[in-house]
Amino acid sequence: MTHILRRCDVEDLRTLKEISYETFHDTFKEQNTPENMQAYLERAFSEEQLERELTNPSSRFFFVCVNDEVAGYLKINVNDAQSEEMDNDSLEIERIYVRRKFQNQGLGKLLLNKANNIAMEEHKKKIWLGVWEKNERAIAFYKNTGFVQTGAHAFYMGDEEQTDLIMTKVLS
Repeated sequence: MTHILRRCDVEDLRTLKEISYETFHDTFKEQNTPENMQAYLERAFSEEQLERELTNPSSRFFFVCVNDEVAGYLKINVNDAQSEEMDNDSLEIERIYVRRKFQNQGLGKLLLNKANNIAMEEHKKKIWLGVWEKNERAIAFYKNTGFVQTGAHAFYMGDEEQTDLIMTKVLS
C-alpha cells in the first residue's frame, strides 16, 4: 500500500469539499441532529469557505492518498489564521480527517507527524488543536501522542453550543 502526502490547492476544491462532508458527517452524525449537522456542513464546508481557507497564506492543507485515492487530509494554521488567539510561536492543527474505510491504518499519525515536522521546521514552540469533548477516540489518540488539555472553547454545531477541549503539545 502506497501512502503519498501532497499539498492541496484551489484545484482540489471539489475533492476537499467532498471529503470534508463525508468524514465530518460519518464521525459526528450519531451525536447531532440532522438539522444541526446540515447547517454546520453548509457553513464550514461550502465552496466559498473552503476557497477562502485554501487561499489564506497562513493556512495549509495536505491530502494523504492511498493507492491514488484521497484517504484523508490535514489542515494547519499559523499566525492570524488560528481559530483561537495564540502567539506566533504556535501552529494549530485545525483538522485531521480520515475517511472511515482508511481508519486504523496509521494515517492519522502520518498527518500528525506532518504537522509536527512543519512546526519544527518553522521553529514553533507548540502545536495545539481543539477536539470535541465527546470524541473520546480522538482525545485518546492525541493524549497518546503527547498532547495535554490546556483549556476549552465553544464550538457551534448549527444552533447547539458544544465544548471543544484545547489540547497542546510543547515541542522540544
